Formats: sequence, C-alpha cells, structure tokens
Amino acid sequence: MYPYRQLFDFAQEIFLHMGCSPKDAKLATEVLLEADLRGIDSHGVARLSGYVRLWEAGRINTKPNMTIVHETPSTATVDGDGGLGLVIAPRAMDIAMAKAEKVGTGWVSVRNSNHFGIAGYHAMEALSRDMIGMAMTNASPLVAPTHSTQRMLGTNPIAVAIPAKNQPPFVADFATTTAANGKLEILQRKEKNTPSGWVQTAAGLGSTNPFEVRDGGALLPLGSTKNRGSHKGYALGSIVDIFSAVLSGANYGPWVPPFVSFLSPPDDPVGKGLGHFLGAMRIDAFRPADEFKQHMDNWIETFRNARVKRGEKAVLIPGDPERIMTAIRLKKGIPLLPPVEKDLEELGKKFGVKL
Repeated sequence: MYPYRQLFDFAQEIFLHMGCSPKDAKLATEVLLEADLRGIDSHGVARLSGYVRLWEAGRINTKPNMTIVHETPSTATVDGDGGLGLVIAPRAMDIAMAKAEKVGTGWVSVRNSNHFGIAGYHAMEALSRDMIGMAMTNASPLVAPTHSTQRMLGTNPIAVAIPAKNQPPFVADFATTTAANGKLEILQRKEKNTPSGWVQTAAGLGSTNPFEVRDGGALLPLGSTKNRGSHKGYALGSIVDIFSAVLSGANYGPWVPPFVSFLSPPDDPVGKGLGHFLGAMRIDAFRPADEFKQHMDNWIETFRNARVKRGEKAVLIPGDPERIMTAIRLKKGIPLLPPVEKDLEELGKKFGVKL
C-alpha cells in the first residue's frame, strides 16, 4: 500500500524528467493518479512506464504547442501537437467550458494527441461549474466489430458527469467493450483467466486467455456476442471513433497508433495521432440550475431506493463505487501489484527518483 502523496510525488518527478513543465507535470500526475484513487488501477501509475516508453520512442511531445485550428462560438477543433493526452485533454475541456459559459454549450474535438487517462476525470471537470461534462476518446485498435476477426476499434470509453444538489454527482465512465484492455493486463499480472465473453481468438472463437490479444486475438464489443447485444457495443465504439477522430482529423479505426511503444504506428496514417471529444453543457441553458439539481437529487434517491433483488445489498448510482474507493484509498493508501511495483522501481532507478 502506498500513500497517494508518495505516488503523486514519484509520478510528478518522472514527468518532469521527461521534459514536462512543472505545471504540465502536476496536471498529468493529477489525471493519472485519479484513476488509482477511483479504483481504476489499469489506467493509473501502472501506465506510467508506457508513457515514458512512448516519449523515448519520440511519439510524445512534452512541450506541445496546442492550437485551435477551427472554431465557432460553441465548437472548436484542437491540434495537440503530439502532447500527452493527460495534458491536452484537460486544456481542451477548459476550452469547451469557456464556450459553454458564453453560449450555453461547448464542444471540442481533438487531434494529434495521445492516451488521456480515464475519461471520467475530464467529464468531472465540469461539475464545479454547474455544467454537465462529457468526454470520449478513441484508442489502439484491439476490438473486433461484431461478425469480424479483424481488430478495428479501440476500447473507446465514454464518460458523462452530472451534478446534483445534496447527493454525490452521477458519473458514468465506461469502455464500449465488454472489458477494457487494462483489465486484461491486471489479470495477466495476477496470472488469472478472463471471464467468458471478454476476448476471442484470431479465428473468432471464444477464449479466457488473458494473453489472447497479444497472440492475435481481439477484445469484444460491449455485449460480447450478437445474441447478447454486441452490435450495440460495436455501434457505441464506432460513435466514439467518429466523434473523436473523423470529426477532428485524428487517426481512426485500424489507423490509430498503438499505445505500446514496441509497435510502430501505421505507415499510411489517415490523420494525426489519437482523437478525443469533449463537451460541456451549462445547466441553466436548459432550466434553472438549482431546480435541476434538486430533481437530480430526487432521481438519485429514487433509484437508490429501488427494490433490491435477493442476494444484493443496494442499487448503486454510476460513480458510487469510485467515490467509495476514493475515500478508502485516500485514507489507507493505493495498492500496487508486485509487477507494477517492480516496474515503477526500475523506472525510478532510470531517472534517479525514489519510489
């Protein structure tokens, strides 16, 4: 178990050694560690060495000149100049919120970026401003569309954050696959099999091997198979890809550059880097904010009080598990699996930073 502050200081020092400015290093660390606090261990410090390797391969620019390349009063397209998605996405969300302040809603599509951490962080940025936040991103092609064996889409998450008055906010943050690739990585470290419906072999057969994707197989869309609704997960992942990349000028589908540094980006890119899509909606652009938040309280309380089926303790609201986990981990610390701990120690030795 590691205290949050200890991991924060360590990660921040690594980002500084990569050449990030103090401001960007702090921001990148905040985004990264938010995943660990919320119990999304696949996207936290376990990913730090991956960012370092991409930087060493010349695929991350730690001093980006982010620019707006197209703009209207409520929209913008941003070029991230190859920067850390952990930094580019929050800046893009700032633009979306500034536009929402002026005209009611703001929408920003981003190209030429990299992996941006958990989508929920960026959506939640809007909560303190009485806004609804949205965030999505495309990702490395590891997912086979329904009826296919070819990897065409990423796990392509969607996050929506909605404020309430006295109740905690509603925060939905989910991959459009049955399971995110990071969960496979956790099972690999734990030497455990996957549940059925997560992956398929290169021939399209079901598998429980957590290394299946590495061996040429694919992740499955949300729903896993056609008769369980995988066509809906495939559609959701496609929407994210189009909003994030076709709209912004980023790479889409099988052209998205892989997160791992040992795989080179495609030789025939159709765009620039990864893409994101971020949005903010001012509540009082639709109805008085206080009135809305009172009704959100009522909505949340009504669903919490829904009749519970046998064997279950309670009905949860999206965001509840992560909120509970954050309170626990701020108090007790963040657990690291031995392979992650070893990886971070080796990273620390490389840069002369103590874990």
